[in-house]
Amino acid sequence: MALKVLCDRILKDGRCLEGGILKVDRFVNHQMDPYLMKQVAIEFIRRFADLNVNKIITIEASGIAPAVMLGYLMELPVVYVKKKVPSTMEHFYQTEVRSFTKQRSYNVIINKEYLTSGDRVLFIDDFLAFGNAGKGIIDLCQQAGASIEGMGFIIEKEFQHGREFLLQQGIRRIESLAIIESLDNCQIRIKGIGHEGSLQ
Repeated sequence: MALKVLCDRILKDGRCLEGGILKVDRFVNHQMDPYLMKQVAIEFIRRFADLNVNKIITIEASGIAPAVMLGYLMELPVVYVKKKVPSTMEHFYQTEVRSFTKQRSYNVIINKEYLTSGDRVLFIDDFLAFGNAGKGIIDLCQQAGASIEGMGFIIEKEFQHGREFLLQQGIRRIESLAIIESLDNCQIRIKGIGHEGSLQ
């Protein structure tokens, strides 16, 4: 049910822009639909039920909503990687993340207090494109000695091959709730969805 609701919403309210960009700011990453985020979180719980995790990690800003909803339902702490160093933070891990949408790189940080060698983390984000955010999380977790048990994405753009990249980096579990096969000619084609927009 969560998958159908999400895919229907992408087809209804998603907008395709040039350069392989799918804009979902009407319901995911600017204006947010809390009920949809709850359904997304429930589906992530179902898919990752076999994992033993003690912390959820995301990166600001678009991953925060689904991560917090998931953390609430799983009763786990949520840590989000910051793009700026607060003046009050002294000890942190740092890495660089390339934003596909904004076409620029960010130095992102996480407080050493909130990511440790004992942590078994689940990374949650809104999009999987080239795997750049995931790469940054891998680096931060390696610095801390934490283990990544899985990665979950609301939407995956399959044609940008981020999944293959993350698998090559050693990530064993990747779950995406809606997989975009193509945005050619600004037509949104979702894996498992027929031309009429019905689930196959």
